Amino acid sequence: MGTQAPSDNNNSYARTSSFEEKLAKQKAIDEWLPITSSRNAKWWYSAFHNVTAMVGAGVLGLPYAMSELGWGPGVVVLVLSWVITLYTLWQMVEMHEMVPGKRFDRYHELGQYAFGEKLGLYIVVPQQLIVEVGVCIVYMVTGGKSLKKFHDTVCSTCKPIKQTYFIMIFASVHFVLSHLPNFNSISGVSLAAAVMSLSYSTIAWGASADKGVVPNVQYGYKESTVGGTVLSFFNGLGEVAFAYAGHNVVLEIQATIPSTPEKPSKGPMWKGVIVAYIVVALCYFPVSLVGYYIFGNEVKDNILISLEKPAWLIAMANMFVVVHVIGSYQIYAMPVFDMIETVLVKKLNFSPSRTLRFFVRNFYVAATMFVGITFPFFGGLLGFFGGFAFAPTTYFLPCIMWLAIYKPRKFSLSWWTNWICIILGLLLMVLAPIGGLRRIILDAKDYKFYS
Repeated sequence: MGTQAPSDNNNSYARTSSFEEKLAKQKAIDEWLPITSSRNAKWWYSAFHNVTAMVGAGVLGLPYAMSELGWGPGVVVLVLSWVITLYTLWQMVEMHEMVPGKRFDRYHELGQYAFGEKLGLYIVVPQQLIVEVGVCIVYMVTGGKSLKKFHDTVCSTCKPIKQTYFIMIFASVHFVLSHLPNFNSISGVSLAAAVMSLSYSTIAWGASADKGVVPNVQYGYKESTVGGTVLSFFNGLGEVAFAYAGHNVVLEIQATIPSTPEKPSKGPMWKGVIVAYIVVALCYFPVSLVGYYIFGNEVKDNILISLEKPAWLIAMANMFVVVHVIGSYQIYAMPVFDMIETVLVKKLNFSPSRTLRFFVRNFYVAATMFVGITFPFFGGLLGFFGGFAFAPTTYFLPCIMWLAIYKPRKFSLSWWTNWICIILGLLLMVLAPIGGLRRIILDAKDYKFYS
């Protein structure tokens, strides 16, 4: 009997030691993964990360979206989207630390808490990946197109160069930048991108206003059939949805802000979000309304393509777009890197190393570059991705999580608000991809691969 106690003590010590080893290993992995490795961000990091994530290539397509929606519906959709997405973003900021002592650092972790371990993953991860990978592909195309426009404007007598090569030049920057370890390490790139977004948006509407209304401007729907007009309208909805895409990285951005019970991260994060949304309004509304007013239904799917003069200003604006989408690409790529690296290290037991990161990130950049080169249908991609994946993750998934977790009283203001957002978001998710797909098919008719 006397020999039993030491054995129990040994087993207990072994279990404690094993548990501590697991915790230490888990801590080391978390300190290596890009989302959780650095938590010393200030509130203004949140502001410019959110501006960079939100004000992307989508703003340049808004005048075109207005031409598909028309004056009345266009203004209503723009204002409603701004209000609804600010509300759903507030919900996500609030839900980040709703469980005392725990932080939902990633969108799918919040989904797992709301819907259950497995179902949460199945609901959130595919949609989030479609958004983030989709944005990276669209930004590859946008970066390449803007570089080409810059080259053609500055050197109008030069020999034409294929768009494919410009997309490759744009991608080459990301083969370097993608090796920055985490969100805080890309804050300089993100700040430059945020400044650029305000700059090129101002140039877009300022140069349009200076140009004056084009002769014989028309504001009616340009499609000749009712069916075509309706499908174009659906595509316009998707393009507006694409412009409000920051929700897919908001929890990951908030994860970089320090938090204590006395000073939770939601305070500085919300301050940054408010600043970001003021910048969003200053970019989106003038570009949409002035651009459509000046060009009418002849506006191109990228407002800067409609503007030809002054050449130096348009060239500069296109270069600003390139700098901005470099930052935006990195903001959307970081959570994807985090997901891939988490699976490789935690599930497949690869050891965290620079070599692993080198191969993972270079492969991702190469893959998005290849798809961007193969399918550069910019306007159609905006409409398709905007409706298919942005509507759920931006417009109504936060509302469903809020109802599932907080369970507001039936028919209360919170209950009604969330259900209205869910219904509008579902309509957007169903209708917008139909218009986007039609647009891709129309663009693909005349397209020559790798031209």
